[in-house]
Amino acid sequence: MERKRSRIDIIHDMIISIQKKGGKIKPTHLMYKANLSYNQMNIYLEDLIEKGMIKKIEEKNSVYFIITEKGYDFAQKIIEMKNFEESFGL
Repeated sequence: MERKRSRIDIIHDMIISIQKKGGKIKPTHLMYKANLSYNQMNIYLEDLIEKGMIKKIEEKNSVYFIITEKGYDFAQKIIEMKNFEESFGL
């Protein structure tokens, strides 16, 4: 049986989804790519914006989310942690 994603896994999925779209993504695309409901996505977005990992911008009557340097650093650390876990077979 699959376990539920942890909070860290969800945040990582969101940041990676933004990275894969060139560092800038529309909310609907993020919701689908990170496999979140609208309400879940908004809760996590508020938290990530508050912590300075992503920014909300408006361009040409559209809303986008972009990753900050802090967000890139966080994503890299998560990858390092996952690799560390795997090296011990966890």
